[in-house]
Amino acid sequence: MTIKGTNFGTNQDTSYVFFAGTMALQYSSWSDTEIKVKVPVGTQSGKLWVTVSGKKSNEVSFTVLIKLEDLCDKPDVKIGNQIWMGCNLNVNHYRNGDSIPEVTDPRIWSNLRTGAWCYYDNDQKNNGTYGKLYNWYAVNDPRGLAPSGWHVPSDAEWTTLSDYLGGEYAAGGKLKEAGIGLWDRPNTGATNESGFSAIPGGGRNWIDGHFYNKYYECIFWLNKDWGDDNAASISLMFNQYQFQRVSRSKKYGFSVRCLKD
Repeated sequence: MTIKGTNFGTNQDTSYVFFAGTMALQYSSWSDTEIKVKVPVGTQSGKLWVTVSGKKSNEVSFTVLIKLEDLCDKPDVKIGNQIWMGCNLNVNHYRNGDSIPEVTDPRIWSNLRTGAWCYYDNDQKNNGTYGKLYNWYAVNDPRGLAPSGWHVPSDAEWTTLSDYLGGEYAAGGKLKEAGIGLWDRPNTGATNESGFSAIPGGGRNWIDGHFYNKYYECIFWLNKDWGDDNAASISLMFNQYQFQRVSRSKKYGFSVRCLKD
């Protein structure tokens, strides 16, 4: 976090930043008008203040919109002129801080026309590896699904990616994580030479809300509406080189991989 103000002093010395009463310990820079500090793990929303040689500043309110466990812990991936998030999206809030409901009941999921997310099999253990599954109503919500500085990629941006990797037929293998640790055999053509590390998180069906194709298919939503009931998605399969664009019901639950603005 960058904090701007006055009379912070020319160096940290015995001065500190406090987040809701927790003292920050890691600082990348400190000047009389600006402090760059790492937010402590587990910080909750509350008041922030600075102490300069024992003297306390005014307090400023701050809000934690994204939990630490919801952030991607893998480095960003540069492919051509694009920068992709290193893992599938994990957030449970829109960009403005409003919560996205978690929906576990299959009957409720299959009838939704508003944004929602779930874990594969409703099992939180899948979150760390595969991220969350979102319906398209969450992807298209005007409050913004992607964190600030990122967006859900368009059809044209996926075309830019595949063109850089040699076309759709060749791109699938270059995007898939290699080996059979997560993918089922034969994981055809998977080299992951792009560094994208696509993994088979499967999806959630809209008809009855059941989960399917974990280990076999990686499915990403695109930011493209294909009519009243359908939207565009990208599919990578365990037994194919290429990736395919597929029109699916907006009520499906799929992964999201974000692209940097």
